[in-house]
Amino acid sequence: MLAPATAGFGSYAAVGDSFTEGVGDPGPGEAFVGWADRLAKLLAERRAGATPPGDFRYANLAVRGRLLDRIIDEQVPRAVTLAPDLVTFCAGGNDILRPGSDPDALAERFEGAVAQLRAVVGTVMVCTGFDTRGVPVLGLLRGKIATYNAHVRAVADRYGCPVLDLWSLAAIHDRRAWSDNRLHLSSAGHVRVALRAAQVLGLEPPTDPDLPWPPEPRRLPAQVRRDNIHWAREYLVPWIGRRLRGASSGDGVLPKRPELLPLEPRR
Repeated sequence: MLAPATAGFGSYAAVGDSFTEGVGDPGPGEAFVGWADRLAKLLAERRAGATPPGDFRYANLAVRGRLLDRIIDEQVPRAVTLAPDLVTFCAGGNDILRPGSDPDALAERFEGAVAQLRAVVGTVMVCTGFDTRGVPVLGLLRGKIATYNAHVRAVADRYGCPVLDLWSLAAIHDRRAWSDNRLHLSSAGHVRVALRAAQVLGLEPPTDPDLPWPPEPRRLPAQVRRDNIHWAREYLVPWIGRRLRGASSGDGVLPKRPELLPLEPRR
């Protein structure tokens, strides 16, 4: 579902986890940029170019590692209070990765949050999960992700929400769209998602998000194996360890932009 092209978004709040916080897309200092910040810049440009031009305000409430219930408890009420013109709500991915998680039950809680947001927010854009086909370990969860995606789309239909369909975004199937940990997008991947999000909202992005990647030298099977072993040792084992300890990468992390602050368009 596409939202109508409009210069009317004067404010935007992003709700979610590491994907929306922008992990994998380094910014100044220890902060991250990410697709939501990049989308906000595109929206600010559109607003500045309107007749008459208007100011644009942006908040990013997302925190890495957050599970759906905590996002609903902490971020959704804050977004309701802010009552922006646009909210992006991308949540549930961390829950799906947990053993024994139930995508049907998650979807019920997801729908309740969408109902809260739609009561005060004109446009709520929701996100599907990524297609993990061919991804070591995470590929085993592909069926569960697809089930959750189907629920997300059904909720979007019921509440009139545009859908940022990450499953069908072909450009992020390239390994260069992903950071070294293979759990978070790279800077280039975040750019592609921001461009697709702009399209979904009815904007004309500066570049096609599905623009083919430049040719890449063929990787030998031995190199692929070495890379997989390195990934498992450096990223997969520590990630599993955090799950077993009940720890989160977001412990002690606060939202990077908790207020609707003015955002200048790119120069």
